[in-house]
Amino acid sequence: MIHTINPVTEVVEARFEAHDAERVEQLLESAASAQRRWAQTPLAKRLPLLQRTAAILRDRKQALARFITLEMGKPIAEAEGEIEKCAVTLEFYVESAPRFLSDMAVASNASESAVVFDPLGVVLAIMPWNYPFWQFIRFAAPALAAGNGALLKHANNVPQCALALEEVFRQAGAPEGLVTTLLVEASEVAGIIADPRVAAVTLTGSTAVGKIVAAQAGAVMKKQVLELGGSDPFIVLADADIDQAAQVAVKARFTNTGQSCICAKRFLVEESVADRFVTAMLELASKLKVGDPMQRETAVGPMARGNLRDELHGQVQRSVAAGAKLLLGGQPLDGPGYFYAPTILDHVTPEMPAAREETFGPAAAVIRVKDADEAVRLANATEFGLGAALWTADLERAKVLARRIEAGAVFINGLVASDARLPFGGIKQSGYGRELGEFGIREFTNIKTVWIGPAR
Repeated sequence: MIHTINPVTEVVEARFEAHDAERVEQLLESAASAQRRWAQTPLAKRLPLLQRTAAILRDRKQALARFITLEMGKPIAEAEGEIEKCAVTLEFYVESAPRFLSDMAVASNASESAVVFDPLGVVLAIMPWNYPFWQFIRFAAPALAAGNGALLKHANNVPQCALALEEVFRQAGAPEGLVTTLLVEASEVAGIIADPRVAAVTLTGSTAVGKIVAAQAGAVMKKQVLELGGSDPFIVLADADIDQAAQVAVKARFTNTGQSCICAKRFLVEESVADRFVTAMLELASKLKVGDPMQRETAVGPMARGNLRDELHGQVQRSVAAGAKLLLGGQPLDGPGYFYAPTILDHVTPEMPAAREETFGPAAAVIRVKDADEAVRLANATEFGLGAALWTADLERAKVLARRIEAGAVFINGLVASDARLPFGGIKQSGYGRELGEFGIREFTNIKTVWIGPAR
């Protein structure tokens, strides 16, 4: 049984029977059949599906956002923003896919050669709960444009979001089976990956799960894109605009109740400005309204599950026991719901859990550093490599430092975010492959060389 537990009330809101083996077989066959026909559909006739899907998402924005808030607790204004971002991304690929997928001529004296981009087939998308619409759309928009099909195995605490996504594509006119939700337990995933009708796998989730899926897909030689955990550094150098950095830092840490792989988690601040930065950040964070995520003034909602809150609290407690200074929060809130107070830890050192581990919730760790070199060294002293932020007034130095930071993206004087125009992904234990942009649409294509010699 797959069910929704409201993280505000801790009450089961909906239950769904998991698909049995017979139903999974039917859905796999339907997906494979639909994808074969879709691959033969000219690109110009595929793209209107994406345009119609964007329009439906906007038309149903409030209702779909409520599913997000109900199932995983995202503040409703952020949930509506998530739906809008999905629509924008679909429209981006409507406009850009013809350019990204056009044949690339290769100059040669002896032949007429080209590189072409053919779809791989049906792609299994194993998606997380924290951005239940966006994580799927950022894969599906380019993948469908390229001629692939999409099987969605969503996190089991957001089944209504998963089914709503399938319904939106159906209403937009997607062929039956092209976008399919599988309501299955994690134990069934290996068999689905191994099925010959599945051509590739994309996963957004934890590093631990990523290793399992990579091994399962690797065993049957299937392409994977993995977007995994992160412990993003937020570097503040002495010449930065401290007030602006602190304002963005609060958003970077507490957006989505801190439950994002690209939330800033380690704040590496030069000692000469650390007191100013911490004071400014503390003042702003202490004003964040925590409460019912259905209320528009709420900035921080509940965490998605009780076990996630317990894990975060353990990391905070162990860091304080190791010498971190607790400036704000540091405890679950009383009453029903999986609420955790916005938390700031100062004087964190690299070996403490708040710095060494991924903290997936509303807790910020401030690490004081002597200079830019130490900041970069500590930024890289992690198994993760997803995103990083760098704050400084010296843009030329920033460009040099950015090349030294081990991450899939470095944002200078800005908020780390995903953007349809830019490739998104990580290195090290944060995964491999890229989503979005020109690189993302080609991940699930056969990049094929076509060589044509002279006619005889």
